[in-house]
Amino acid sequence: MNNSFSILHNTPLFQEGTIEFDKPLKPLTAYKIGGPAEALFCPKNEDHLKEALIFLSKNKIPASLIGGGTNILVSDKGVRGVLISLKNLNKIEIIGESAEKVFIRAGAGVLTDKLTKWAVENSLSGLECFGGLPGSVGGAVFMNARCYDVSISDRLKSVKYILAADDKTEFAEYEYNPSDWDYKVSPFQQNPVSTEISKNRKIVLSAVFTLTHGIKEEIAVKTEEKVQDRISKGHFKAPSAGSTFKNNRAFGLPSGKLIEDAGLKGLCEGGAQVAPWHGNFVINRENASASDIKTLIEKVQSTVKDKTGFLLEPEVIFAGDWG
Repeated sequence: MNNSFSILHNTPLFQEGTIEFDKPLKPLTAYKIGGPAEALFCPKNEDHLKEALIFLSKNKIPASLIGGGTNILVSDKGVRGVLISLKNLNKIEIIGESAEKVFIRAGAGVLTDKLTKWAVENSLSGLECFGGLPGSVGGAVFMNARCYDVSISDRLKSVKYILAADDKTEFAEYEYNPSDWDYKVSPFQQNPVSTEISKNRKIVLSAVFTLTHGIKEEIAVKTEEKVQDRISKGHFKAPSAGSTFKNNRAFGLPSGKLIEDAGLKGLCEGGAQVAPWHGNFVINRENASASDIKTLIEKVQSTVKDKTGFLLEPEVIFAGDWG
């Protein structure tokens, strides 16, 4: 164990939470791929996270985030430093309502599918299109998840976040402003989009959504329709991150159709494959390595660009040590 991790091992701050060293990440990601995290830390609450961020910055220990593990590809070498999971920020509550609107706050660690089921149970409408969506609320806000022409920001009222700024690390509230958001873009992303916690990173802690009262049975039917549609399209047939590439309206066709027209459905690279049933899914067909997936993604980009002139932009985030 290097000196940095000896410090962690002997610091009460980290003993209070859950910290595991040399933690396998394959079971924690949708791709079921990747090396271990040097340390995986799950703070017990927001204040615990704040203390940890200040400590890690002061001791120059690299840190990064993992949400539901659904939109990332962890390198075969794994993740250096401390990987932070916010799974314990998992509370959902109604914080206000009127005759027409209901405001709910969901922690960053709440699974998106759990949130949609909670909305059904409480007869609240507005999240039906996210039924069956893998991942966490924090990740959905960070990526501005979009399903069936509805973005998560369309339901957003505010976000509580923590600004990682060394000893000035502090909590803050963000009020929704539509000019800050775009297709798969949020004000919580940095350029390039990364899992690393760099200085001035805004880490989503919870989000307030605006929903409406509705009829439970109707909400349940609409939510389940989306779940079944995902199943029918093969979202869960094999380990993957779902859509591998963003769509770009300027290209005239969805990314999956461009890939299909380029004759790439079924293309393999080691254990990775472009799904035979959907051009925009790069899947872990058979014990693929992270390098297999990344190489195949790059081959798809290159081929589509050669044939159309369009460069597909990955939606998948490459996490960990790729050097």
